[in-house]
Amino acid sequence: MESVTSPAITELRKTPLNALHRRLGAKMVNFGGWDMPVEYPSSGGLIAEHKAVRGSVGVFDVSHMGDIRIHGAKVPGGALAAVQHISMNDTSLLAIGQAHYSAMLYPEGTFVDDVIVHRLGLDDYLLVINAGTREKDIHWVRSNTTNFDCIVIVEDLSDAYTQLAIQGPRAVDVVQKLTDANLAGIKNYWFTHGTVCGLKNTLIARTGYTGEDGFEIYVPSDRATSEEVWARVIEAGREFGIVPCGLGARNTLRLEAKMALYGHEISDKINVWEAGLDRYCKMEKGDFVGRAALERAKAAGLTRTLVGLEMIDRGIARDEYRVCNEAGEPVGVITSGSPSPSLGKNIALAYVPPALSAVGTTLVVEIRTQKCKAQVVPTPFYKRAKKAAAPQSAKLA
Repeated sequence: MESVTSPAITELRKTPLNALHRRLGAKMVNFGGWDMPVEYPSSGGLIAEHKAVRGSVGVFDVSHMGDIRIHGAKVPGGALAAVQHISMNDTSLLAIGQAHYSAMLYPEGTFVDDVIVHRLGLDDYLLVINAGTREKDIHWVRSNTTNFDCIVIVEDLSDAYTQLAIQGPRAVDVVQKLTDANLAGIKNYWFTHGTVCGLKNTLIARTGYTGEDGFEIYVPSDRATSEEVWARVIEAGREFGIVPCGLGARNTLRLEAKMALYGHEISDKINVWEAGLDRYCKMEKGDFVGRAALERAKAAGLTRTLVGLEMIDRGIARDEYRVCNEAGEPVGVITSGSPSPSLGKNIALAYVPPALSAVGTTLVVEIRTQKCKAQVVPTPFYKRAKKAAAPQSAKLA
């Protein structure tokens, strides 16, 4: 989901936790126009952070993400109609307190951005958008809901919240220490409001971008509150070995889980079918922006599709490296690639022709002057184990 598209600005934007990251000795980078921590050497760096999330728990500052609230005014149902018009999933299926993955599309059926849609109330929705596309997304939403102006209100709440992602199998234990909400009853992609660190009516969502269980909490964005909540999360997670995590680990975690990154797996040049995200695109719900183009694209058939690759030869398939067939002819491109800390292998995602997309197909990646063999493998590369059901006797106890 998260974007690395850098806007043309001279001064980097900062989250309310920027000074804290610097005090912690984080390595900072320009990420989509934001000054963000890529890793924390004091906690062991990227690999240690990645493994902490897979094995226990880590915390990320994701306050650079944007937030758009769309809610009704005089006519009930206006906000739902607006969200249905600008996004491809079927928002009418959401219950209050439920969220889903979706995307906003251009008329060509390609991606404006991918989003998480939360249903806050009867006619009230929160869209979480990417950092590097904030301004573009907000302008696009406002421009494409003009027919709903008399019945909906579009609010940019992007700077109102500090957003922390507490991720990993022990995330629920950490967050439960800090809130009066019963987290056991919140399923994946559901959310609630509760008191967190003394802050009433805090949004607590069981969502994330790591392929693990976890929560994202939204607290007031003033520096003092943000730093206090961060400190209390760290303290609550100390017994579980919690570590602060940067965008480097966030990227390797989402890659292992085959979660799309804007500007890589999805963009304004890639359509829904090519990206393999058709399970989130509900054509049957009726008209929405991009639907007609998607119908035409589906009828025409795919010319490229997204696959997972595992390197056979030594070498790391980095973003934008060329992919060739076994005869050495260019056939595609790497969208994301990295060593996998969980698997101990070099993995990548790539667009290739459908005829070369079958699991087991051998391809060649051009890594500088070398041609290195890779193999198409099933995705996601990593999937967390489901919790075993409690024994029947325990359920009855």
